[in-house]
Amino acid sequence: MAMNIELENHKLEKRLCREVGRAIVDYNMIEDGDRVMVCVSGGKDSYGLLDILMKLQQRAPVNFELIAVNLDQKQPGFPEHVLPEYLGKLGVKFHIENQDTYSIVKRVIPEGKTLCSLCSRLRRGILYRVADELGATKIALGHHRDDMLQTLLLNMFFGAKLKGMPAKLVSDDGKHVVIRPLAYVPEKDLSRWAEVRQFPIIPCTLCGSQENLQRKQVGNLLREWEHKYPGRVENMANALQNVVPSHLMDRALFPFETLRASGVPDDNGDKAFDDEPVATPPAAAEASEPAAQGNPAAPRTVIPIAAEAS
Repeated sequence: MAMNIELENHKLEKRLCREVGRAIVDYNMIEDGDRVMVCVSGGKDSYGLLDILMKLQQRAPVNFELIAVNLDQKQPGFPEHVLPEYLGKLGVKFHIENQDTYSIVKRVIPEGKTLCSLCSRLRRGILYRVADELGATKIALGHHRDDMLQTLLLNMFFGAKLKGMPAKLVSDDGKHVVIRPLAYVPEKDLSRWAEVRQFPIIPCTLCGSQENLQRKQVGNLLREWEHKYPGRVENMANALQNVVPSHLMDRALFPFETLRASGVPDDNGDKAFDDEPVATPPAAAEASEPAAQGNPAAPRTVIPIAAEAS
């Protein structure tokens, strides 16, 4: 029994390293000489992100530096000793930024209203400043695959936009590159890994205390779909990388006004509405390839897909 658990844990570690490495390659997230600021909140996702990046750092063919940063927002009862002690034991460079955003949010937002929007804006501005002060070239956030799908559905349902959460982007102020190395990782794997590694989880008393958030409701919907229809959530995630602008309705993305019959057959024409076989998910396709092969289209200065646990 113990051997089976150890084997499953080892397979989980390999899968996490592979998926994070694959995302880094696909989006050229980390390059030689980068100083990556890893935002650590005390939740399972950011702990998992730091843990996997430290593993990849040890065997990457490029040199990059990690510095863990926590924003202590002065929430009542926040165990401020936990993260410094944990990060100190890891031996990773870290910085604790103390800013009382909790009082600001509680003062400005009326009781019963969603706190996340203001809290997020305040936190983002502070982290950008800290990145400048630390000389970070990349800011790594712990959003995973399910977070990205929740954002897509939230924007569709409540924002009337077909907009998700990108794996890599330039920050609002235009000064920073923000990366999400967990873009291909399902939340359930991070939950299991948190149990395996026994991370000292610190619950959030702001967003964590709001049970009726739309994001939580959408998250429950995705989990229900995954339970009833295995593979549906993975297909949704793959769809984010298979966009066909000609079959949407955004005139800024496709020149519908000037579209004319050309007399030349088009594979994206009417037959695009026929039933098509479901494409093999990238993870499944690449898992069967030799690990050292990597992504031939990716620059050689990034971490290869082969970054797996031994």
